[in-house]
Amino acid sequence: MNDRGALVLFSGGQDSATCLAWALDRFEHVETVGFDYGQRHRVELECRDEFRASVVEVRPHWADRLGPDHMLDLSILGQVSETALTRDAEIALREDGLPNTFVPGRNLLFFTLAATLAYRRHLRHLVGGMCETDYSGYPDCRDDTLKSLQVSLNLGMGSNCVLHTPLMWIDKAETWAMAETLGGVALVNLVRDATHTCYVGDHATKHDWGYGCGACPACDLREKGWESFVATRAA
Repeated sequence: MNDRGALVLFSGGQDSATCLAWALDRFEHVETVGFDYGQRHRVELECRDEFRASVVEVRPHWADRLGPDHMLDLSILGQVSETALTRDAEIALREDGLPNTFVPGRNLLFFTLAATLAYRRHLRHLVGGMCETDYSGYPDCRDDTLKSLQVSLNLGMGSNCVLHTPLMWIDKAETWAMAETLGGVALVNLVRDATHTCYVGDHATKHDWGYGCGACPACDLREKGWESFVATRAA
């Protein structure tokens, strides 16, 4: 396994885009993987190519580090899920308090398939944008869940992979700040303009913080984080 190689779970959203920059800043070789699972906000997948092409202009030495992109068909997840992300349904809270945008098993499957791909590509490090500080309460975003998964993957595959979640203990304002630290204003503007987070899939309405409907939980988190980030910079 290449100890200086990483595979980033890259959806085309703000968090995974920031994680891609984080990986490019730390590893000598970085590849990306996306998952098409029939998500209603599939437009985020269409943002991936533009961001990958532009992020290497932020830091010239990143161009030599960015390797191939991979796209995996995970449509089976959409077939077995009855959620607001895989069906045309109103976004709301479920009886158990979780939003109905929660896709059971999604991150577990993402990392398992990514680990399988990384094994074939001889990449030791896996990077994901999961966070339990500023999030919607998804249980598969929790640190304990992913630490447990890392143990299971290494036991089951006889490997020594490492799961990195650089956003786990920071909020959305700090995620914007991380982008600025990694790539200055250029990266902040690129993340704002060339990524998509909105669950509804609205990539036509532009706000100060980027594109989105402005009403779904993902837009709400992104907007509040942006406003806090801008306020901190101005202080």
